[in-house]
Parts: sequence; structure tokens; C-alpha cells
Amino acid sequence: MAHSYAELNQRIDYVFKVVLIGDSAVGKSQLLARFSRNEFSLDSKATIGVEFQTRTLAIDHKTVKAQIWDTAGQERYRAVTSAYYRGAVGAMLVYDITKRQSFDHVARWLEELRGHADKNIVIMLIGNKSDLGTLRAVSTEDAKEFAQQENLFFMETSALEATNVESAFLTVLTEIYRIISKKSLIANDEPESMRKLKPSQGDEDISSVKSRRELQGPVVVCQHSLSLALELFFFQFCASFFSFLTGVLLAYIVVSYSFAIFVVVKLFM
Repeated sequence: MAHSYAELNQRIDYVFKVVLIGDSAVGKSQLLARFSRNEFSLDSKATIGVEFQTRTLAIDHKTVKAQIWDTAGQERYRAVTSAYYRGAVGAMLVYDITKRQSFDHVARWLEELRGHADKNIVIMLIGNKSDLGTLRAVSTEDAKEFAQQENLFFMETSALEATNVESAFLTVLTEIYRIISKKSLIANDEPESMRKLKPSQGDEDISSVKSRRELQGPVVVCQHSLSLALELFFFQFCASFFSFLTGVLLAYIVVSYSFAIFVVVKLFM
């Protein structure tokens, strides 16, 4: 059972990084706004670069801080892929139920995710905009079948109506916690001689993180705040740089084309 905490200054037991992925305009930012702030904006604009929000929850009497990362779905931002996925232990793979192409691209997003993220990452396939049922282009059965084949969780959501948004995020966060807790119990039951044979912390993944709260504070299954801030700055810099290059290229093409037309006109005058 998970509940929101009103105050965020209490002791944190776990910090989980979860990423939102999927095509542009499928509603990733709206899902994030609904989950983190219980907001929805009809005037939402396309995400530029990367953004993230946090929310603190109670899961099984433990305090968990979720760091939810949102990125633009456009191809021009794909160069920051590996850094975006680094440290993620959960992912929300989103498509728009009214846009078949966004669902057709899910397999590509999943391949990219699994190629860069932790091998045990918890993934939820989300069919967003369920409030637009009359415009449906992707059947629930098709999505369920794909999710079963790929061993993914699956839900259809509506950020507009707040349908299943809370449930989708809590399912992922609770499953991450379950995996870590289960591994912690196994590790704590092992003889001391066996524990010494375990890999160092730097070699751990989500399935081998032991509870270190008593010794080191919260179990941070993602980057620390400074690292997150630096990565966010890097993402925004890359996004701005790519946008600048795109603008320069377009300007060059326009100027070159205009000059060519001018030369041709002059030659035949």
C-alpha cells in the first residue's frame, strides 16, 4: 500500500529514478504533471530537452522518493540517450491510443531502453488518452498481447481525467521496491563468509542492492541530486545546441536557395 507524504523533509529510505519514454505528443509530460502535482494543462507545449519532477511516497512503511524524468520524443534529442537512461530502475513506455504510429514505435523504444538501462529495469507499457475512446486506433488487446510477449506491465491511462495515472506509477515503484526488498532479505540471511564474496557496490544493479539504511542513509538507486543537476544541465545544453544547429542549417539552406534563384534570374535577364 502506498500513500503520499504531505511533508518531504522526513527521512528517505529509497530514491528511485524512473524515466518516461515514447514518441512526441503522446502525453508524457501530462502524465508526469498529473502524478507529481495532480495538474493538467490544455496548453501544454512540447518538452525541450529534459525535465524531471520528484514525489515522496510511503511503500510498505518505507519512505520512497521517486525522481521521474521526462524527455522530448523527437529524433534530434536522441543523442543524449545513454545519459538519460543511466541509473534508471523503472520506465514508463507511453503511446497514444489514437495514434497507431506511436504504438508501432514502441518496439524500437523498448529495444533502445533495454540496450542502455539496467537489465532488471521495471517497465510499464502505457496507452495514454483513454478518454478519447471514440478515436481509438490501437486496441487494448493488441497492447496487452505485446506487453505479455515482452514481460511488461500494462495499463491504459488518461492524464486529462486522472484515470489509472496514480496506479501506473505506484505499480512500477512498488515492483522496484519489491525486487530490492526481496534481494535484501536474501542477502541478510546469508552467512558472513558468503557476503564477502559479493561484488562491490559499484558493480551492483537493481537486483543486487542490499539495504544500507542503517549505515549510509537512504538506498539511492539512481544518481544523487548534484549528479542529477549536472545531467539536467548537460541535457538542456545539448538540446539548445541541437536546436541552434538545426536553425543554422535551415538558415543556410534558405540563404543558399535564395542566392541560387537570384543568380539564375540575373543570368537570364
